[in-house]
Amino acid sequence: MKKTPFTDFHIALGAKMHEFAGYNMPIEYSGIIDEHLTVVNSVGVFDVSHMGEFWVKGTKSFDFVQKVSSNDVASLSVGKAQYTCFVNENGGIIDDFLLYHYEPEKYMLVVNAANIEKDWAWCQKQNTMGAEIENASDHTAQLAVQGPKAKDTLQKLTDVDLSSIPYYSFVTGKIAGVDNVIISNTGYTGAGGFELYFYPEFGKQIWDAIFDAGKEFGIKPAGLGARDTLRLEMGFCLYGNDIDDTTTPLQAGLGWITKFVDGNNFIGREALEAEKAAGIPRKLCGFTMIDKGIPRHGYEIVNEQNEMIGKVTSGTMSPVLKVGIGLGYVKPEYAKPGTPIYINIRNKPVKAEVVKPPFRK
Repeated sequence: MKKTPFTDFHIALGAKMHEFAGYNMPIEYSGIIDEHLTVVNSVGVFDVSHMGEFWVKGTKSFDFVQKVSSNDVASLSVGKAQYTCFVNENGGIIDDFLLYHYEPEKYMLVVNAANIEKDWAWCQKQNTMGAEIENASDHTAQLAVQGPKAKDTLQKLTDVDLSSIPYYSFVTGKIAGVDNVIISNTGYTGAGGFELYFYPEFGKQIWDAIFDAGKEFGIKPAGLGARDTLRLEMGFCLYGNDIDDTTTPLQAGLGWITKFVDGNNFIGREALEAEKAAGIPRKLCGFTMIDKGIPRHGYEIVNEQNEMIGKVTSGTMSPVLKVGIGLGYVKPEYAKPGTPIYINIRNKPVKAEVVKPPFRK
């Protein structure tokens, strides 16, 4: 298994470790619920160094990213980040990713860990215009410092005014004495905070400084388990669960990152325009359990007549709301908020209601 710069720290801290995307990753430390609530109420730190980073540079960089990205890159100014996805010719999602406009002719793509090789092969295949592309995944570390006290924690370590960085914006500056750290006001938790990108050799220096600075706020390390429950409370999609190459962004409620504007002739646009014109066959919706039960990935969704209308893609017991919540694809007529649906839990239909995420306001 591959290691991140922090793997030995996780083991020394007694984390429950497990393989994820080829890496030995921490699933939990003090417990998923405790870590989840620490992030919601204060500050937690996630090692997300397993994520992939691709650089695109040169005079053809814009042409390349506009071709492979469903969002409108022309609207992305330097210093801003954009949520977007790679779409195949049939309209299916190859991966969702963050796109950073680093310099006028330089972009960074941050892709999901499990898809690095697949995404890199796709980018190489689509680079018909000769953009300069580099897979820097093995040379980039990343920590997500998340929660309402994340800014107060990190502000102790930098002269950069973190309050001046808007949501989905970033700067490159010094953190804990380390130069050239990308400080990004982004995250996968809905609790606020920053994602930091830096060279792996500075991992210990930055890790130690963050935990020292956050001590007064009760800072804790958090694992992939809490990352999943936090993103689900916000209704954020997880690749491989809620979206994949058989689901389109329109089905997944990601029409807002699918821009049919002039000049944005991204791969898969024709298929998605055709789907939109014909009518979307299924929709990803959020739901909360009315009756007692925890929905899980793969459970059937049925209507009042016990007819199957879809499947759960993600589900858990919400640590904040203390009720079962989930996401799942259903026939469009069942996707409207307020619609009663039933989740088949151990062959018994358990009542739920369609709601519009986020679950945690």
